[in-house]
Amino acid sequence: MNTSVLLEFAMFPISADCKEGSSVSNYVSRIIDVIDKSAVAYQLTPMGTIIECASMREALDVIEKAYECLSECERVYSSLKFDIRKGKSNRLKSKIDSVQKNLGREVKH
Repeated sequence: MNTSVLLEFAMFPISADCKEGSSVSNYVSRIIDVIDKSAVAYQLTPMGTIIECASMREALDVIEKAYECLSECERVYSSLKFDIRKGKSNRLKSKIDSVQKNLGREVKH
């Protein structure tokens, strides 16, 4: 049976040793590179990133690798939200498709 683990998360340093003023985009870019190289499906948003994995273990492995690329930082903030559903896959796309079908039009995303 297929399982879809959607994980929306934000992760960035909040300690002075790893910040350039108020910007953290350099560190977020490192995390996106890790996700991109992991080959999981993902969607970058202005407030975080959503990944889709086949298991909780795979999702947590991505989170661990993301944290490792910030390990030199004294303090790292992270927020995670999970949506786990058995019997489904490709939900990054299908959830948006479902809303568009209900509206009868495409939406900006």
